[in-house]
Amino acid sequence: MRPVTAPVIPFEQSRVFFDGVFSEPRLNHPEGLAIDADGNVWCGGEAGEIFRIAADGASIELMGTTDGFTLGLAFDTDGRLYSCDLKHAAVFRYDPADGSLTEFATGDGAQRLRVPNVPVVDPQRGCLYVSDSYDFHASGPGVWRFDLETGAGSLWYDRPLRFANGMALSADRQWLYVAETFARRVVRIPIGPAGAAGDAEPFVDGLEALPDGLVFDADGRLYICCYEPSRVYRADPDGTVALLIDDPEAHMLCHPTNGAFRGTTLFTSNLGRWHITATEVGAAGLPLP
Repeated sequence: MRPVTAPVIPFEQSRVFFDGVFSEPRLNHPEGLAIDADGNVWCGGEAGEIFRIAADGASIELMGTTDGFTLGLAFDTDGRLYSCDLKHAAVFRYDPADGSLTEFATGDGAQRLRVPNVPVVDPQRGCLYVSDSYDFHASGPGVWRFDLETGAGSLWYDRPLRFANGMALSADRQWLYVAETFARRVVRIPIGPAGAAGDAEPFVDGLEALPDGLVFDADGRLYICCYEPSRVYRADPDGTVALLIDDPEAHMLCHPTNGAFRGTTLFTSNLGRWHITATEVGAAGLPLP
């Protein structure tokens, strides 16, 4: 369904949660974003860094680096962090138990990941889905699936997607939602009883922006972070879409790529700047009066 284009929340209602332009270490153009069990906000950097920002936004700490370019991030139920890396075309895993950052997955031996972009953990099936953006100028497969313990896996969705990017798993774990950035739409892939992928079907199309990151709130509403122009849409379960936040000056929201919820607060990373944005969207995914 095509979105309604009147913004629901003025971008002035958003705030800078952490400003890293002069911090030490400096937060440099974060793309990936994830929140741990203690409420700390984790994000990546343009040189492969993995940062942890304190839950109150008062400090930042460098936890590790791949010397690459950090894209999407996701935690598993054991608190291990999975990080997609553009330079290395690999998924890395950070283990807080010993502070190690190691290569976790690169493909299946015969075929490699090309542009691993966003990881999504499915604890019920014990696997990690990884979107492969394939190519900026051509459609291609797709979505990979790796075992959470061994890192073994294969191409799970082998049909073409137009720059598969952000992903989100439905609460019932029956659908994997995928942003096709340059098709300006979001599709959803059914997950069969045995875990196999069905054919993707459109969920939201006709977006007047380039969708990048996806995240669900507690009520099953899908938030779509758009890289260009800088805005966030919200889609109801029936596919009805509203423009939630729009920043025409690209200042508070500046090329937002990924989002994560802590309670009813939506955190977004800003690839075009040096800060993390926080927006209170209120109970039940609705804006505050």
